[in-house]
Amino acid sequence: MTERIVVVGAALLDGPHLLAARRSAPPDLAGRWELPGGKVEPGETPEAALTRELHEELGVEAEAVERVPGEWPLKPPYVLQVWTARLLPGSADPKPLEDHDELRWLGPGELWDVNWLDEDVEAVRAVAALRGAGL
Repeated sequence: MTERIVVVGAALLDGPHLLAARRSAPPDLAGRWELPGGKVEPGETPEAALTRELHEELGVEAEAVERVPGEWPLKPPYVLQVWTARLLPGSADPKPLEDHDELRWLGPGELWDVNWLDEDVEAVRAVAALRGAGL
């Protein structure tokens, strides 16, 4: 059996708003939206990977808050796990630095205004359920 590789996604929240990031690469994903994040490296905890990925991709200082129940399959051997996260006091505003060309803060009535990657749709639904309708 092939070992699973965990990809962490950040449900980065600012009050009732969720941050969505538009992919700029690879070409087959460009223009679609996702929860920012990336692979957990060997010896790294998912929470540490989330913090590192948010710093690399968005230039922010953030922390993982709570694991969102569930796990979503990506291309084998990858699986997506999502944590809610928050910016730390004094952090810079998020900017699309790596693999993204646009960011949007989505309010409760705007969650489906972007074209989420297929793999992220169920994760976003789980985040909305965890946070309630008011995100």
